[in-house]
Amino acid sequence: MKGSDHHTQSKPSRHRKPAVWSAILAALTAFACIAAAGAMAKPTQSETSLQQDVDALVAADVPGTVLLVRNGNTTTRLTAGVADLTTQKAMQPGDRFKIASLTKTYTATVVLQLVGEGKLRLNDSVERWLPGLVPNGRNITIRQLLNHTSGLFDHELDPRIIAPYLKGDLGHYWAPIQLVRMAVSHKPNFAPGATKFASYSSTNYIIAGLIIEAVTGKSMGAELRSRLFRPLGLTATTYPTRRIAGPLVHGYMVLGQPPAADVTGVSPSLSPASGAIVSDATDVADFYRALISGRLLRPGLLRAMQTTLPQRKFDIRGQRYGLGLMRFPMSCGTAWGHNGAWPGYYAFALTSANGRRQAVLMFNKDVGSLSPDAGSIFMRLLDKAYCSAA
Repeated sequence: MKGSDHHTQSKPSRHRKPAVWSAILAALTAFACIAAAGAMAKPTQSETSLQQDVDALVAADVPGTVLLVRNGNTTTRLTAGVADLTTQKAMQPGDRFKIASLTKTYTATVVLQLVGEGKLRLNDSVERWLPGLVPNGRNITIRQLLNHTSGLFDHELDPRIIAPYLKGDLGHYWAPIQLVRMAVSHKPNFAPGATKFASYSSTNYIIAGLIIEAVTGKSMGAELRSRLFRPLGLTATTYPTRRIAGPLVHGYMVLGQPPAADVTGVSPSLSPASGAIVSDATDVADFYRALISGRLLRPGLLRAMQTTLPQRKFDIRGQRYGLGLMRFPMSCGTAWGHNGAWPGYYAFALTSANGRRQAVLMFNKDVGSLSPDAGSIFMRLLDKAYCSAA
């Protein structure tokens, strides 16, 4: 990585999930240390202020967190809290998280690359590529999947989906087609395209993943690896379908009553092409910088991705949804990116229109049960981190 790299460890809104995905207890401990390019360096005033806020987030309600701030070639990484409540292992800047719905941007990028190659069109129907799978699929387009105007029910709201995990079978595997079939057993929320708002449904992206496989004849994971992970050098990034290989930050949530449960083992099959990617903050920032800078898509396709609709449900007032990409109005201007919630994890990625300024903030607690204080601290910290790089 070019530029400086400051790492501090110190003592220890959102994309909504079903209510059952509650939250967890705060955890604190550790030490402070700052390193720059392999040598000790004095933190800047901005870094010190951000570190205090990262510490405050952990003190309020979060086991551990990682913050990455980037301006051009200068990258700062700050951590606080723990990656594992049992061992009290301190959070590290390169620790891997389930990045949840940030996955949607990766999936949409692959779809748009296929459009650029002439292998499919955004106005193709679902029925063309997945005949018989989705009722009324002839009237649902790929564009409507990507911008959440299909009207399809969100599979994550079906209690049958989460039942095995709530019973303790965290490794239960769902095939993508099973998830789609359960989703379409529910009445649609509205007719395809009958709204001017993005109506968020992870089912859309599971179907988009199946279309990628139908078009290419390869697995979703193979397409992600060949098109995105390997070309961009995202060595910490994987797309697991059953089990997650390699080290992973432990994720925590309260199921009913405290104490917190370790839900790290929840199967990534719960929400595959819509939420299964595992990565670290640096790889996430590298992906979004490459995307927004125009390295992955032709200009016209990137413009299509950035053509947005308002969202009725939002984390930041005024946010809008494009094709797998969110537009956020921050205090210092527009940011592009996505957020993602998963049982035990939350992630948020922001990138400026020129790709130079970035913030990635992740923690290992279910967002649905954050204390009001922690939620407020998180949103203030996110804005401050992104705008500090201006």
